[in-house]
Amino acid sequence: MLKLKKISYNSPVILTFTFISLAALILNTLTGGVTNALLFSVYRAPLTDPLFYPRLFLHVLGHSGLSHFVGNFTIILLIGPMLEEKYGWKLLLILIAVTAFITGLVNVLFFSTGLLGASGVAFMLIILSSFANSDQDTIPLTFILVALVYIGGEILNGLFTRDDIAQFAHIIGGVCGGAAGLIYSGTNMGKKRR
Repeated sequence: MLKLKKISYNSPVILTFTFISLAALILNTLTGGVTNALLFSVYRAPLTDPLFYPRLFLHVLGHSGLSHFVGNFTIILLIGPMLEEKYGWKLLLILIAVTAFITGLVNVLFFSTGLLGASGVAFMLIILSSFANSDQDTIPLTFILVALVYIGGEILNGLFTRDDIAQFAHIIGGVCGGAAGLIYSGTNMGKKRR
């Protein structure tokens, strides 16, 4: 007889990040774009603006529409749970926050446009995943190839195309993932989380 299995909240950080981002998208749609402008995008603002500081982190929750959200979270939901299992929820949450902060800060310092979306986080996870089965004393060839394909592609896109995509956020996310992979590869961080 077929026994139904229970649904497991198997990746708390990734799933919570997904659901909060989906709620932000729905809220933004209901408010006609007000919540993205107020909370879920980062842009130059006076340092006296109390929402400026949370926006440095919260911009990764905002998305311009359903296709933007789906594009980012297809990658995040595919790769994130494996990495949360390997590195643990605390480290993954820190890496998401650090990636959000660095991309937000760079955007404010060097660009006059707004930034929203989780693509920097997605790129961080893509590059970090290339270290998933490596040991501490090696640099995996997969890391080099993934970095060349993804980060190299974003550099070329940034040089030769003019669009609304923030390639710099992808590059910074990839650098954050590469740095984390180099620091934490070969560790069994995920086994310590339970």
